[in-house]
Amino acid sequence: MDSHHPALSVRVWGGWACFTRPEMKVERVSYPVMTPSAARGVLEAIFWKPQFAWRVECIEVLKQIRYHSILRNEVGSRASERTARSWARRGGGYFATADRTQRHTLALRDVAYVIHAQIDVKPGVGDEPAKFRDQFRRRVAKGRCFARPYLGCREFAADFAPSDGGERPIDRTEDLGPMLLDLDYADDGSGRGTPRFFAARLEGGVLHVPPRPLREAA
Repeated sequence: MDSHHPALSVRVWGGWACFTRPEMKVERVSYPVMTPSAARGVLEAIFWKPQFAWRVECIEVLKQIRYHSILRNEVGSRASERTARSWARRGGGYFATADRTQRHTLALRDVAYVIHAQIDVKPGVGDEPAKFRDQFRRRVAKGRCFARPYLGCREFAADFAPSDGGERPIDRTEDLGPMLLDLDYADDGSGRGTPRFFAARLEGGVLHVPPRPLREAA
């Protein structure tokens, strides 16, 4: 883990965001600010290599926190390829009207953040962090990404640009309660993850993220 470099920064913004609280089982309710895992997802959408892991240090909140209630029609199940093949052989099909349900989302509106993060080269990798840092800066400057970044939910797309260093976080300090830090995935390849939380606090509009060992961040 290399902490000798100044943090890499990127400004992200969008009209909508929803960083869903995991304790809400039915309705989607957003945390008041971007979570560390969502920030890392944005960074990985812009630039990712298996040789390193992103470590988010802090997130600056640039716009006042505004909630907005959204009511949407969603389907309650997902059709699998196996089911579709069965329909092709035996007849039948999927009727969305019979599977439709209304779900409420308490989302954030008109958001903007500056993400500050480090690149941690994994053990056994001979590449220097400077190589990956330069590649990230070039991609951000050119607006390039592997996939369109999003703000919590895939339908809430994010724009991004280099941080000019002149952004100012909002004047707001408060305890945010337990916040999702990340998921610790099982080593058996099953995809099962155990959520890990931390006591989140907004200090002058900045959310500071506790460090994690590189092995867990990988």
